[in-house]
Amino acid sequence: MIPQSTAQVEPLSLIKYTSLPEDWRTQLREAYRTPQALLTALGFSNAQQKALLADDQGFTTLVPKAFVQKMQPQDPKDPLLLQVLPQSLEAIHHPEFNNDPLQEAQFNPVPGVVHKYKGRALLIAAGHCAINCRYCFRRHYPYNEQKLARTQWQQSLSYIEQHPDIEEIILSGGDPLALTDPQLFSLIEAIEGIAHIKRLRIHSRLPIVLPQRITLELCQRLERSRLTCVMVVHANHANELAADVAQACDRLHQHKVKLLNQSVLLAQVNDNLTSLKHLSERLFEIGVMPYYLHLPDHVAGTTHFFVSLARSQSIVAQMQACMSGYLVPKLVREEPGKLSKTLYSPR
Repeated sequence: MIPQSTAQVEPLSLIKYTSLPEDWRTQLREAYRTPQALLTALGFSNAQQKALLADDQGFTTLVPKAFVQKMQPQDPKDPLLLQVLPQSLEAIHHPEFNNDPLQEAQFNPVPGVVHKYKGRALLIAAGHCAINCRYCFRRHYPYNEQKLARTQWQQSLSYIEQHPDIEEIILSGGDPLALTDPQLFSLIEAIEGIAHIKRLRIHSRLPIVLPQRITLELCQRLERSRLTCVMVVHANHANELAADVAQACDRLHQHKVKLLNQSVLLAQVNDNLTSLKHLSERLFEIGVMPYYLHLPDHVAGTTHFFVSLARSQSIVAQMQACMSGYLVPKLVREEPGKLSKTLYSPR
């Protein structure tokens, strides 16, 4: 079991709500983009770096400083560091792990749209993120082939308009909040113009890894929308949820944005009762409901993150035995061809 970090995590009631710094684009430009820069910032010696450095397998390093500041210096087992540092284990090839484990290509009717589930469609709003998570299920996704959705939305929006059964749009990517406000607001306005759309769901890791992105202007625009706006954030460990994240979530909450969290169950990061219990409790403290706990997808280069179904069910059963039901996220897996996510009962 990985020991809990001593990083400062303030109770929500003690946070003074001054305005968040709104230089998120500067912070994104200044993000660490090599493993060496990341490890140097954390105080690892040259000898330690030599032992830790590994080939990135074509999936480059990208980590904002705000996220790195929550890591423990010189701790190679820090649960936040393990999510973003390339490891030699990524070179392991396994026949069950491939570049498109969810077979999304077959559900890509036009560039930028993934339409798998009834009543909702996913719109690839951006091909880039503010952080490159090593377990990402879209680390091999052909974003270059989807550029139309980022520059000329008409084809994607026309498809959605022609399918009146679609009531909810999920903005994903990449990360939709990696777009600038003018780009994002223009897209939201276009979606609002489609009469049968009722809900807008934004899946984003930025409120967690770069909370300065949650500007007052963004929150005000979401509050003005005729659509019901839901933000699904992505945190895997309580150490990610310091005061700056709490403030960003509170700002969203004050502007009527509903907040949910989805996590991925990752070996050596959060695959134990203590980590997941602390995560759910901290999420609830900052106004975010635990929503999904995903079994990791069989993505090439991620075998070292794998947690078996039996172990996953056992951990969730332990959570259920000692926590209120609303704090226990649903254990799910996304499987090719299924009409919805597969839900697993605790055991």
